[in-house]
Amino acid sequence: MAVSYNGLWKLLIDKNMKKVDLMNRIEISSSTMAKMTKEELVSLKVLEKICAELDCDFGDIIHYEKVQNKDSVQ
Repeated sequence: MAVSYNGLWKLLIDKNMKKVDLMNRIEISSSTMAKMTKEELVSLKVLEKICAELDCDFGDIIHYEKVQNKDSVQ
């Protein structure tokens, strides 16, 4: 399973915000932000805080990307 937070990074750019600004506003740790930067999963509560702060929906900040299995037949 893979997730992409590209929508979040684009929203931050549009709102002229840096990752550290968002971290401070919603009070999340640098390790949580690092997880998102590495496209790892974070809690739904974190995503809720982000959506509330940026006035957006989950689909605006996160996207599921299907990972191809090496063993799958195509």
